[in-house]
Amino acid sequence: MATSNRLLRYAESRKNLTGCAAGLAGLGLTLTGAAGSLWPLVVVGLYGAGALIAPPERPDTPHFPSADEQLDALRADFTSLRAYLAEVELPSALRERLTALDTLIEALLEPGWVSDPEHLHVLARAVRLDVPEAVDTFVRTRWWSRFASGADAPESHLERQLTALHEEATAIATALQEAEEIRQHIHTEYVEGRGN
Repeated sequence: MATSNRLLRYAESRKNLTGCAAGLAGLGLTLTGAAGSLWPLVVVGLYGAGALIAPPERPDTPHFPSADEQLDALRADFTSLRAYLAEVELPSALRERLTALDTLIEALLEPGWVSDPEHLHVLARAVRLDVPEAVDTFVRTRWWSRFASGADAPESHLERQLTALHEEATAIATALQEAEEIRQHIHTEYVEGRGN
């Protein structure tokens, strides 16, 4: 099976196709009588020369998901995260902070907004790692904190984590807003300048 695959790959290769074209030129020389009685050597020699001068095969470039494909996958993960967060019991103040972060991330994940790979990475990290880890750690620590007095309140840690994540998402939203303002300004100058 492996041998037949290699033969098939070689049959379709540039080297073989170039060699075949040169061999056909040798057959053309034979039909015109220029090759004489040594025509088999001329055909084989031209095939070999064509195969040697042909450019090497290049492997196909790997396909990486586009920003739209990454956003689709991230939206699916965000839906899973929301289902998880809906089941977790949180104090009302933390639930409000989490809802604000959730709303901001949902807005950023709408089609047509985030295309910068760096912003996409920050959102993916928040959805797939930071938010679930922060909430899960809070839930586990909260249970143990009932037995250990004097330790930092797990609520304060979760609140600080959610605040930091909200600031990261807000920075993305601010950058997008500034980019849109610049785009609008440039378009205004273009439209006004067209009339002159």
